[in-house]
Amino acid sequence: MTSQEQNTQGKYVEPGGEFVRDTAYIQTRITADGADGYPVEAGRYRLVVARACPWANRAIIVRRLLGLESAISMGLCGPTHDADSWTFDLDPDGLDPVLKIPRLKDAYLTRFPDYPKGITVPAMVDIPTGAVVTNDYPQITLDFSTEWTAFHRPGAPELYPDRLRDEIDTVNQGIFTEINNGVYRCGFAGSQSAYEAAYDRLFAHLDVISERLSNQRYLVGDTITEADVRLFTTLARFDPVYHGHFKCNRSKLSEMPVLWAYARDLFQTPGFGDTTDFTQIKRHYYVVHRDINPTGVVPKGPDLRSWHTPHHREELGGRPFGDGTPPPPPPAGEVVPEQDWAPR
Repeated sequence: MTSQEQNTQGKYVEPGGEFVRDTAYIQTRITADGADGYPVEAGRYRLVVARACPWANRAIIVRRLLGLESAISMGLCGPTHDADSWTFDLDPDGLDPVLKIPRLKDAYLTRFPDYPKGITVPAMVDIPTGAVVTNDYPQITLDFSTEWTAFHRPGAPELYPDRLRDEIDTVNQGIFTEINNGVYRCGFAGSQSAYEAAYDRLFAHLDVISERLSNQRYLVGDTITEADVRLFTTLARFDPVYHGHFKCNRSKLSEMPVLWAYARDLFQTPGFGDTTDFTQIKRHYYVVHRDINPTGVVPKGPDLRSWHTPHHREELGGRPFGDGTPPPPPPAGEVVPEQDWAPR
């Protein structure tokens, strides 16, 4: 790969050091009272995502569980991107059909002409102005639960109930630092010592979470919450990507009995597995991270059929949606193609 090609692809590993994620996002919020100038309003905003991205996948799941499809439209970027921007290469003519732009970066520059940081998904875009509102992915899903309640479907679950928020926040903090971001610390480590420290931290916390889930079906309380959504998207990518590509290879997910059963339980729950596109997931990581995988070859495995096998987690009790109901099937234009899912 030439230096020009490397600059186009982007650089993910800094030799000699550990990976440190930049967590300074656009903190503008869309709220019921419109305090930041962006009030909750059906049809006004577009959620721009990529199915390949775990952070964006969380927003897709929450939007679907809460039934916000008719209130918040969704734009899908393709699984690969260059150092400049996520792009709408899945759409006809390479343009988002609502925003009419080829690159998500265009929405960022509309609001911030000198935006200096990376272009990330998920992002909420104000359709009338074409300007990005926020890319603060942890807050986006919390606001879907708490600020968009007027547009929740009948039977929508409580993913962030007030009585459990302190515990959810505590669990989420550990999941983010040690697992969600921990796999990236392994994959983007620039030295042996940084990698080994990241590896030890990752699997130590996976063991903690496994112990927590050994006697309870869900992470907090007896229903699905925001915490389960945040853990699931990392677990779904573990064997296809993180075990090999990111060198997280003490154990496959399928070799960790409690976490594997837990992940299958969620995968088989409407809103989780039916938003998961394994083809796009693998293509994103193995093609985009050329400084880790210079050839861009995408592995054929693993065999995904086992995602549909019995998990027996229902024996622990729990009610996936609490007093609510499962979401209906996804809208026709948002169905993951069968060939990109886990075959039965």
